[in-house]
Amino acid sequence: MPIPEDVTGEEIDKDVRQELLSLPKGLAEDVAKNLVMVARLIDEDPEGAYGYSKVALRLASRVAAVREAAGFAAYANQKYSEALAEFRAARRMTGSVELWPVMADCERGLGRPEKALDMAGAPEVHKLDKAGQVEMRLVAAGARRDMDQLDAAIVTLQSPELASNSVQPWTARLRYAYADALLAAGREGEAREWFAKAVEADRDGSTDASDRLAELDGVEFVDAFAEGDSDAEADEKVVEDDGDEEGEGDEHKG
Repeated sequence: MPIPEDVTGEEIDKDVRQELLSLPKGLAEDVAKNLVMVARLIDEDPEGAYGYSKVALRLASRVAAVREAAGFAAYANQKYSEALAEFRAARRMTGSVELWPVMADCERGLGRPEKALDMAGAPEVHKLDKAGQVEMRLVAAGARRDMDQLDAAIVTLQSPELASNSVQPWTARLRYAYADALLAAGREGEAREWFAKAVEADRDGSTDASDRLAELDGVEFVDAFAEGDSDAEADEKVVEDDGDEEGEGDEHKG
């Protein structure tokens, strides 16, 4: 797959670059460039990212960072079985528990929420950092919802991190998930309150909390272009009507 000229491979994380030192220099550069493309495209063009991850995998399947990138690319394309296999491979290579929450979410994607809940109660969770533990809580709540256990999902999300006024990278998503669960349970007033709190914490627009809040408040968004067309048509009608009235006046004068 073609690599844009502005991609050098130097853009990758220093830890990944360190991993690639085990490869011959030319090969390491090629792998690095493909990994850069995976990171660049994964949000906007998941299929493209998946293609580049396959190239990197073909070149260096024994590098943990490559297996991890391939896992995330597969995950972004809802290829959960493939993603889980890659994440497991990366975990075997590194011994890290960092991927545990996304592995559990793959189990959800495969229709196995019970397995995801088992993973949420495993000893590995205690080894996760705070962000990882919050992510695991989100996955567990999602699994509860998969099983139509709404009240349990709500309780799962109730935590010191949710109650905290401090805004962390995970705060908006945690508040959003809580609001969404409350709404699904018919607790609209509380849901509105938490969607509003999610909006306050969502500094980079990672959720659509503002839209959900507006929807609850009965605000309707009108397409700006459609509205513009309507205004233009209305103006044309006014001009036509004015012209007709002037013509009629002249006839009476005559």
